[in-house]
Amino acid sequence: MNTVSLLLVDDNAALLNSLSACFAARSDISLIGTASNGVDALEIIERDRPDVVLLDIVMPRLDGLGVLRELARRECHPRVIVFSALKNDAVVNRAVELGASYFIVKPAEPQRVCEQVMSIVSDGAPLNLFERPQADEPSSYARWTPDERVANLFLSIGIPAHVKGYQYLREAVRMVMEDHDVINRITKELYPGIARRYGTSSSKVERAMRHAIEVAWNRGRLENTNQMLGVKLFSERDKPTNGEFIALIAGKASGE
Repeated sequence: MNTVSLLLVDDNAALLNSLSACFAARSDISLIGTASNGVDALEIIERDRPDVVLLDIVMPRLDGLGVLRELARRECHPRVIVFSALKNDAVVNRAVELGASYFIVKPAEPQRVCEQVMSIVSDGAPLNLFERPQADEPSSYARWTPDERVANLFLSIGIPAHVKGYQYLREAVRMVMEDHDVINRITKELYPGIARRYGTSSSKVERAMRHAIEVAWNRGRLENTNQMLGVKLFSERDKPTNGEFIALIAGKASGE
């Protein structure tokens, strides 16, 4: 793999120093600089054209969303990995809409962040986040929590975080990961269980899930979805059912 140029952007000086030390120790990363605010970050991006930017959201002068918004107007388009403690659905969804490729939630150990960044960029393909490692390679994916795996699978496929179906699908995947057989009782147990938790009806849960899947398919990330799942299962006209989608994501997030 060619050396990847990286810019670190965070207003936490101690964290910035720790991350810098981790990345500087790698031969496959060229750390071109650091910035503590969005204005300085944009200047460095324009001047040095990094391949990847690890970007915080809450910063002085110009926040991370402002940086993403400005980059969308410019010719320079590095791959942006957001690294933030703001993990609510609205922030994640807005960052993705503005062009972020990935979202890593703080707090996280600097070494783990380094491994995740390299996992993301290792094959050079945007959003292809879940390639299985070779047998002799250490797997950072194996150390991710189930919630991290599911959230980033949804992000990669294009499930919008602001729609109700996102929460319902995430809960359904969690249920299936805990009890695989519940997928065979989708109408009698899975939909009603989610409906009770969110104070709605089974039919609304089912429709919201279907809508979220259809929105993702209409976003045109089909090739990426098939790559992540390791086989060409779907076409533009061949969308999975709710049950098929939930089972596939649960299996992938479980490492099956």
